[in-house]
Amino acid sequence: MARKVSRKIVERREARSHQGIGSEFFHAAELAAGHDYWNAAGLLFVHASIAYADALCIKYAAWKSTSDNHMDAIALLEESTTRLENSKQASSHLMRIVREKNRLAYTGQSFHRDEVEAIRKHAERFREWAEELLR
Repeated sequence: MARKVSRKIVERREARSHQGIGSEFFHAAELAAGHDYWNAAGLLFVHASIAYADALCIKYAAWKSTSDNHMDAIALLEESTTRLENSKQASSHLMRIVREKNRLAYTGQSFHRDEVEAIRKHAERFREWAEELLR
């Protein structure tokens, strides 16, 4: 049995705010990557993706995760968007982003160009899916 993800009820109109946060983080990540600030870029792509996940959960289920564990955001996204087209693929992109972040964050390593490019690829695909659903 899957465990219950900690969440709070959020008014659906708040989805737009979280979408804006995701967009801002995403653009900041691109700027950081353009200056070879790989750690900043990598973490900003992660946070952009989590903000987009929150926006989707709010829009489609009127809740968002309150957990500090990013894996819980994935579980809640899957629960909230299970019936939407391409939701499994999108969750897979988010999972790859979070796993890469966790791998580096908990080993004390730094992000390198190749790792950030991989995260960027998944973040772009996740963002495109999210933006389409948030229109």
